[in-house]
Amino acid sequence: MLTTIKEKLLTLIQLMIVVIYIGFEELIWEGIAKPIYERIYALKILKKLEHFVNTLPPSIILILFIALLVLVETFGIYAGILFVSGNMLLGASLYLSKIPVAAFTFWLFRVTESKLMTFGWFKWMYQKMMAIIGWIKSQEIYRETMEKLHHLRASLKKGIARFKANYLAKESPFVLRMKRLYRTLKKAIKREK
Repeated sequence: MLTTIKEKLLTLIQLMIVVIYIGFEELIWEGIAKPIYERIYALKILKKLEHFVNTLPPSIILILFIALLVLVETFGIYAGILFVSGNMLLGASLYLSKIPVAAFTFWLFRVTESKLMTFGWFKWMYQKMMAIIGWIKSQEIYRETMEKLHHLRASLKKGIARFKANYLAKESPFVLRMKRLYRTLKKAIKREK
């Protein structure tokens, strides 16, 4: 019986970790941060900044990266505190405002990764973090949840496409009915004048 309780507790902990990771990866990263990161990365000014950043010594890059990372995480924690304390709008606003800074921090990591990895402790922490992410993704519960999310996303896309075809297309039955109604109302108004 004690083993069953431990197994259930372990499964619950795994589920919580997987849900948090999926929530971050799918909703926040894929939906919001990745598009911002791609826009930031495409900016021409960042090409010049990338060249400049790569001329800096690794220690300066590390300090800048850690400062940005601490700032982003502090905003995230404070946004969570605000959200839980009932200031949902302020918490959500703060969290959303941190996303461009997080995307810039991710960009900085990507363009200076080789210099950051020259620090043994940093490389060790990065490898441990990647191992944890690998462990999360190797869990059956993660794979099952992702499969369900992909099916849900596909059905949502089909539903949205159907809605657009039925109600927003130029020649959809709904639009044609609205145009007929508009013409009928327009004629009726002209007759009254």
